[in-house]
Amino acid sequence: MLPADLPNLGDGRVTLRAFVNDDVDLVRSVARDPLIPLITTVPASGSHDDALSYIARQHERLRTGAGYSFAITDQHDQCIGNIGLWLSSIHQGRASTGYWLAPAFRGRGYAKRALSILSGWAETLEDVARLELYVEPWNEASWRCAEACGFEREGLLRSWQQVGDSRKDMFMYSRIRVDESAQAEASPRSGGGVA
Repeated sequence: MLPADLPNLGDGRVTLRAFVNDDVDLVRSVARDPLIPLITTVPASGSHDDALSYIARQHERLRTGAGYSFAITDQHDQCIGNIGLWLSSIHQGRASTGYWLAPAFRGRGYAKRALSILSGWAETLEDVARLELYVEPWNEASWRCAEACGFEREGLLRSWQQVGDSRKDMFMYSRIRVDESAQAEASPRSGGGVA
């Protein structure tokens, strides 16, 4: 059973929590990023009202069944980005994740911590057997982050997603919850071999 409420998750340095209206300045600041408004619902306008509407939409994600949308915050509870656990294929035991960080916070290990926290939590959810992540091939920092968090690259999805005015290829990554009882049954038993 999936949680009905958005939890607070963290590791002491990074916390994943619900967005609050005080996060509006961070949302407004990433409207100028060349990629974030193209691949997310962050408004390109950068207006205060549009940023507040974005925050309100994040609260609706769980209610509508779309998934869990978290603000990524640093140790001072300053919002630095967004990460989500998306549930469009949960009936098949699959969820997906995606994240963004404001440019000023990139390269400091925050994305890796946030992805590790979210992935670890997803593995505790009985309904999530497989966690997927899609990354454009040029985005080496993002796919290295995924690999550092236990995701494995499964292949290249050609012309997978519309980004702006063009179709983009995506690397497909996944992280699978290991069923230890099934693994034990599948492993060869010691002894009793043919001589």
